[in-house]
Amino acid sequence: MSEEGKRKAKETINPATGKKLDRYEYMTNEEVKAAISKCQKAFEKWRDVSPEDRAQVIKGIGKALTKSKTELAQLMTDEMGKTLEQSKQEVDLCVAICEYTAEIGPKELKTEERDMVNGQKGRVSYAPIGIVYGIQPWNYPCYQVVRYSIASLMAGNGVLLKHASNVTGSGKLLECIYNEADIPDGLFTTLMINHDQSDEVIKNKLVRGVTLTGSPDAGRNIGQKATAELKKTVLELGANDAYLVFDDADIDLAVEECVKGRIYNNGETCIAAKRFIVTEKVYEEFREKFVKTMSEVKMGDPNKESTQLGPIARKDLREDLHEQVVKSVEKGARIVCGGKIPDGEGFFYPATVLENVQPGQPAYEDELFGPVASLIKARDNEDAMRIANDSRFGLGGGIFSKDEDAAFKMAEKHFDTGMVFINSFGLADPAIPFGGVKNSGYGREHGGFGLKEFVNIKGIMKR
Repeated sequence: MSEEGKRKAKETINPATGKKLDRYEYMTNEEVKAAISKCQKAFEKWRDVSPEDRAQVIKGIGKALTKSKTELAQLMTDEMGKTLEQSKQEVDLCVAICEYTAEIGPKELKTEERDMVNGQKGRVSYAPIGIVYGIQPWNYPCYQVVRYSIASLMAGNGVLLKHASNVTGSGKLLECIYNEADIPDGLFTTLMINHDQSDEVIKNKLVRGVTLTGSPDAGRNIGQKATAELKKTVLELGANDAYLVFDDADIDLAVEECVKGRIYNNGETCIAAKRFIVTEKVYEEFREKFVKTMSEVKMGDPNKESTQLGPIARKDLREDLHEQVVKSVEKGARIVCGGKIPDGEGFFYPATVLENVQPGQPAYEDELFGPVASLIKARDNEDAMRIANDSRFGLGGGIFSKDEDAAFKMAEKHFDTGMVFINSFGLADPAIPFGGVKNSGYGREHGGFGLKEFVNIKGIMKR
């Protein structure tokens, strides 16, 4: 391992003020190796615990999250800028994931009896594989961790976490919360490491699986490194989700949900509504109401109940977002509202709507990770679906139509994404699979599917 990060440190910054929050030292290479070894020893105990008993511990993690909700929510808001109300909602979702996983886990992981074609009986078992290493982003400091770690723990694995450095405090607090539930010491460990050290974690023979949530470039990088070591990966990557407003849509409902879908979590959500594809028949009505509502979004202190939109998580991310807006305008897009970096402290960016969005513009082609909406006119419902699928991404999307049966069929047969929302904007539900296709990654979490991503599906038979 490189010794670069031996005792270097990372400072966390409050994006609402631009001021320092805390300072965290990186681990030495020896400390990283010791943490991996400790996690392996904890795994060797944990894998022998029955799924039923594991489920009780998972419930305990949910209770510990509830107990620490106020502290954790405030820390998430301070570190990445989401509104305090939404930070609390995030913790609630994580508790629900724990409860759901504990409920279905024992059944999903139960050994199955199968009739073989030779007339004999065979079995299929789901055995834990070892340590699962998660590299997670900053936009959902609690949820991103819980999403992969709870499934991995329920399956009997150990868990290592490399969290985004700007939410280091949240990652370290989660380790403390998990340990309150009496998991074996070291079974869940937050690693404070740099990129070189992370690469060595992937290479470590005790690490058996790697999961990442991040950009497509990060996915390619980590996917290649893990594949070179012949290790299973799950990648949840970027997106530019399209929300389709059909001819027969309830426009007021569509506007309400689309605005929420664009500004929720300050617009910094992989599965946020980003492209709004509206049929010609209802375009003007939707445009007028959508722009009006977006222009009235209240931006400010994320700790205030009245605030709808907090700051972008980092200064460089705000600069990147604004550059995408500028380049889109240079290529023909028009700013209808917002689009200017405000004066004052913090890394705020207003709710913004771009019109005349066309292929070749960042607003059409790329992921805009912030509260910038791309408004696109389609000829009809079929053309709207064509435009939606004209993307290298495929995470989520939505359809607004009063004919819900037809919308469900359209989603099932034609929407080339991993998730589709009908007449609503949604983030995640513990019972429904979460994941994408194309440049949005591969693998599934939630709904029981994540429980079997990092297990040895073992066939046992006799002649």
